[in-house]
Amino acid sequence: MKLDKNSYGTILAVWIVYALLFLGVCLLTDLVWVRIPVGAVLFVAAFFCTIFFRVPERSGPGNGNIVTSVADGELVLIDKSYEQEFLKRECIRISVYMDFFDVHANFWPVSGEVVYCNYHPGRHKLAFLPKSSELNEHATTVIRSEAGPELLFKQIAGTFARRVVSYAKIGLPVKAGEQCGIIKLGSRIDYFLPVTAKIMVEEGQRVRAVETIIAEL
Repeated sequence: MKLDKNSYGTILAVWIVYALLFLGVCLLTDLVWVRIPVGAVLFVAAFFCTIFFRVPERSGPGNGNIVTSVADGELVLIDKSYEQEFLKRECIRISVYMDFFDVHANFWPVSGEVVYCNYHPGRHKLAFLPKSSELNEHATTVIRSEAGPELLFKQIAGTFARRVVSYAKIGLPVKAGEQCGIIKLGSRIDYFLPVTAKIMVEEGQRVRAVETIIAEL
């Protein structure tokens, strides 16, 4: 299982806490029937935290005009919205919500070049709330696709997600399907696509990063 390269420190901290807690239990009691169940629960919790940072190997149809999903999750919203940070025009907005069991690594949705990126510190409201796109901690990235149109996506933290990691740098050439970052423990991706894009998904649909086609530019 491949793990996110920026999460080794977090994973190590989780296992150190696990070891210290288990050591504390062992110092408090020598009863095997207490040590084993508590140790098992702590181990499962530490392992569960570790797999949050897994990065699956996937291949998909994304290219310079086919937009694929940035993340695993449920597509909860498709509407028209004015994008005011960079594009400054009406766009098709698509929101994908990740739960605790989804892969939290994120992947470039289309091949092209990063023309804008910005990190926004913020709050940690529930990610499915409409205002979380603006108020919560998030990272904004704009890609000029090889086909020409620009698209914007936001990695948005939620109540339990406390760190957004983006690999975006202005001028960086990107390839659809390669890892672009991770949202540690959550939580939501918002896409802002040209109104001329052909949307290939619908609300309520489960999507998979890299493999699910979101739109055609």
